[in-house]
Amino acid sequence: MKNIPVAGPSITQKEIDYVTEAVATAWYEGANRFNDRFERDFEVYCGRRHAVALPSCTSGLHLSLLALEIGPGDEVIVPDATWIASVAPVVYVGATPVFADMDRDSWCLSPEAFEALITPRTKATIVVNLYGSMPDWDAITAIAQKHGVALIEDAAESIGSRWRGRLAGGFGVFSAFSFHGSKTLTTGEGGMLLLDDDRLHDRVMRLRDHGRKPGDVQFLNEEVGWKYKMSSMQAALGIAQLERVAELVEAKRRIFGWYQYGLAGWSGGSLKADHPDLCNSHWMTTVILKGSDPMPKAELIAGLRKRGVEARPFFSPLSSIPAFKASEQAAAARARNVNAYAITPFGVNLPSALGLTEGDVETVCSALRQVVDGGT
Repeated sequence: MKNIPVAGPSITQKEIDYVTEAVATAWYEGANRFNDRFERDFEVYCGRRHAVALPSCTSGLHLSLLALEIGPGDEVIVPDATWIASVAPVVYVGATPVFADMDRDSWCLSPEAFEALITPRTKATIVVNLYGSMPDWDAITAIAQKHGVALIEDAAESIGSRWRGRLAGGFGVFSAFSFHGSKTLTTGEGGMLLLDDDRLHDRVMRLRDHGRKPGDVQFLNEEVGWKYKMSSMQAALGIAQLERVAELVEAKRRIFGWYQYGLAGWSGGSLKADHPDLCNSHWMTTVILKGSDPMPKAELIAGLRKRGVEARPFFSPLSSIPAFKASEQAAAARARNVNAYAITPFGVNLPSALGLTEGDVETVCSALRQVVDGGT
């Protein structure tokens, strides 16, 4: 039986040729040329002044908090329903994560929940474009400006998404992308940090290179920093993928369209609701089970796997997982974040790999109906 994967990239001869060239030539005086080009191309794509290629999106969020001088005693508001990488950097710098509820429609940070949690200790919020969706950025930006809270956009999963015509990666003081192997645009592992402020960019460049001043050749480190860089081979792969980004995003949206067609009229669950202001790149097509007693996500995933269909659970609320469950902030979040706790237990990411065919999606839809409607 064929196994249908939940995620996977699209790699062509272009990527192979670019990486081969980097392996052969990105040394000596040419050591940084692929990194420089990838950063310039990304600046142009997202319309930002600076782009910094990194080993991960997590490192980008970490550098953002460090550059903003956020630390012990400070609070950072984060969405409760997201991957731990969105909040781990808050812990790295010694600040306190405050878990906010999700919006029922966008699945992203609720503007109302965000504003309700702002205190004099709130220094920033990390806003996640979950699964390719985007929040009401207009409302969130207005709230942040009103209260003097720094906005950090976690765009890890949303390359190609747009809010009112504005691309993901164009919001907040900082924006960070992931190029993990599961992402729409991949470098295997890797990330990109985007910003417009020259002073903050200079600070990021020092922090990401062991505290060295950019251009330093005497190894006179001014402070202890971090080693956050991307290899030339990864950058070469990223350049090729970015040249194909419109094609990759369109493929993701086409896969989502196949699911819409295959599940039309089905009452057992629903896909992400459309929004007139959002162009969703649909990194992951996600189904939320419906009914008076929906099947838990773990049971659904097990049933799909028996039929050769891989799937992933919707991220559980961070306030519910072992890493945070014992904290005071988590206890408060569990009592108030009704949307996160109503939606996430019954959500599953369906196969969304870029290599899927329409026939694969038909197979997934059939298996989904069998498991949910048949109960096994």
